[in-house]
Amino acid sequence: MGYKVVVAGATGNVGREMLNILAERQFPTDEVVALASRRSLGTEVSYGDKTLTCKDIEGFDFTGYDIALFAIGSDATKTYAPIAAKAGCVVIDNSSLYRYDPDVPLVVPEVNPEAVDGYTKKNIIANPNCSTAQMVVALKPLHDRAKIKRVVVSTYQSVSGSGKEAIDELWNQTKGIYVPGQEVAPKVYPKQIAFNVIPHIDVFMDSGDTKEEWKMVTETKKIIDKSIKLTATCVRVPVFVGHAESLNIEFEEFLDEDEARDILREAPGIMLVDKREDGGYVTPVECVGDFATFISRVRQDVTIENGLNLWCVSDNLRKGAALNAVQIAETLGKRCLKKG
Repeated sequence: MGYKVVVAGATGNVGREMLNILAERQFPTDEVVALASRRSLGTEVSYGDKTLTCKDIEGFDFTGYDIALFAIGSDATKTYAPIAAKAGCVVIDNSSLYRYDPDVPLVVPEVNPEAVDGYTKKNIIANPNCSTAQMVVALKPLHDRAKIKRVVVSTYQSVSGSGKEAIDELWNQTKGIYVPGQEVAPKVYPKQIAFNVIPHIDVFMDSGDTKEEWKMVTETKKIIDKSIKLTATCVRVPVFVGHAESLNIEFEEFLDEDEARDILREAPGIMLVDKREDGGYVTPVECVGDFATFISRVRQDVTIENGLNLWCVSDNLRKGAALNAVQIAETLGKRCLKKG
């Protein structure tokens, strides 16, 4: 017996990936419904070897459905998530709307699977920010061994994190550079993204941090340990898919780099690729379509007493969004719903 599953936002990048991953991981389903806004009514999307026709989310009756994967942004989620939850359908939300609500679990299954048990307070579970998700997968097994005091992270985030229009902007600007008279002015981003990097993701806050940087700090504390100090600089780079992060980690006690590699090699969700030679590391291009969070460049930081550096790469549409949502659904099924 399987679950009756709804995917809301099925025509977007993340929604399509949710459908792909549900099929790839053979999530036990009796029925899958694709929902979208009225303007996408009738659009066809793939689910394994099947084709689903999108239904209008407005007025959709969630009664009788077990799980709804939401990828529709905060504004629409604010309207429809309470409706689904009230109808008895557990919402797994990819937006930022509920991440900081103390009554809503924020879950990365490799890190805090037990947190899903708290879904009953609102019938909603939150998916973390894409840059946070891959980072905490890397941090948690090391934190369990040596306890992390402080993290300094610089991100290299792909344009797919901003949606299809951003992907198109990078593509068109790149072509425009080579074709005189076809230059494309920035619209999605405040500056040119092609052959450039932009140290600005989300809105600026009074502190000088951007909202993306604030999210990484706040979510890490909620998911792993509130005592961890973290500072982030989030940068958009001209890559289509795949986020990369440079992590500098300070521990309360010494952790040797060789032991750290052994820990990471055995940790769930991680693939260690760390050869000290040309190409002995993973880049965003190589991680696309993969489930794993890849770790490379593990090395001691000799400038502090108990420090390590590492490089972390993952497909942001998968582990940073769709995959993590499906993994939450799997964890929810095993721990709480126990139907499939």
